[in-house]
Amino acid sequence: MTKKLLAEFIGTFWLVFGGCGSAILSASFPQLGIGFLGVSFAFGISVITMAYAVGHISGGHFNPAVTVGLFSSGRFPAKDVVPYIISQIVASIFAGAILYIIASGQSDFSPILDGFASNGYGDHSPGGYSMVSAMVIEILLTFLFLIIIHGVTSKKELAPFSPIAIGLTLTLIHLISIPVTNTSVNPARSTGVALFDDAWALQQLWLFWIAPLIGGGFGGFAYRFLFEKNNILKSHDS
Repeated sequence: MTKKLLAEFIGTFWLVFGGCGSAILSASFPQLGIGFLGVSFAFGISVITMAYAVGHISGGHFNPAVTVGLFSSGRFPAKDVVPYIISQIVASIFAGAILYIIASGQSDFSPILDGFASNGYGDHSPGGYSMVSAMVIEILLTFLFLIIIHGVTSKKELAPFSPIAIGLTLTLIHLISIPVTNTSVNPARSTGVALFDDAWALQQLWLFWIAPLIGGGFGGFAYRFLFEKNNILKSHDS
């Protein structure tokens, strides 16, 4: 278990540091900014690389919504859900702290004025989308994310390619929803940067826990009973 939790910590740290770091440090850099297209690929690439690096150790969740989704499908034991989520949250906060230290090295940097890759709705949505829009898109995209994760990991012959499929899915998710919420689908990713942003980020953080967990839970449940009705996978015991 120690190795699994360490793998989740490293993988989640890389996801938040790579994805949010690209948004904070590179997205709006004068003339050389990578924009939201680059940020989308940064999130996808971070998942692909860590899934290959440590996925064989922990399963490569890096996301509380994925952990809950795999539990709801019967692929992950209940006793490991809370330890995994704690490891993911701690890793995301550590990544946010490191990013804050680095970003603060720029003399005129302000997380309040420049943004700190936090997720938001209403006035804090990049495109000004409402709370309802944010809730709907976060639930839907996390639901579909879990459907795809289950699908590409359900057969051994697909295993070598599953990290690529999952990473590209996350890239597409960001391309769709960055204008709406700055894209969460991952409560840990949202928490890690919200703690270092303005007060509004923490005030709106509840949505980016509830929506992904609902979407992830229903995604796992749906895949289990729609596509594995006669072949439900047993939960791991370790």
